[in-house]
Amino acid sequence: MQSSPSSQPDQPVSDQPVILGFDPGRRKCGLAIIGVDRTIRYHRVVDADTAIATIQTLRQQFPISLLVMGDQTTAKDWKRKLSQELPEPLRIVMVDERHSSLEARDRYWQMYPAQGITRLIPQSFRNIPRPIDDIVAILLVERYLERLVT
Repeated sequence: MQSSPSSQPDQPVSDQPVILGFDPGRRKCGLAIIGVDRTIRYHRVVDADTAIATIQTLRQQFPISLLVMGDQTTAKDWKRKLSQELPEPLRIVMVDERHSSLEARDRYWQMYPAQGITRLIPQSFRNIPRPIDDIVAILLVERYLERLVT
């Protein structure tokens, strides 16, 4: 699985607690580390079979206080799997992920604006050159944080 352009930490690791966004899937999963200040520290798409190992590695690099994940297709299986396979329990919160893929398409073009002649093509007709599950994971954390302030 190809990683996103931001597969390395975007900012130095700090002691501030961060939230892990997780967009679970059957073949690939999106991961994102977001600070409580909404700063994106890391995001990447990984193969589903390496997701738990990647989460364990991220827990060694970041002070993850919570895992926020989507509540759709494979969520219940993934929640059970995470609870069983992660060596230290991690609090998991489920978030409504309806329409997140459509929203992620728009966010992709905000994060990575079209260049050259591609800018002339309407956004709805452009092909996104990579999976966007990591951007969905970012949106899930943002939805969780929004829920806290409303």
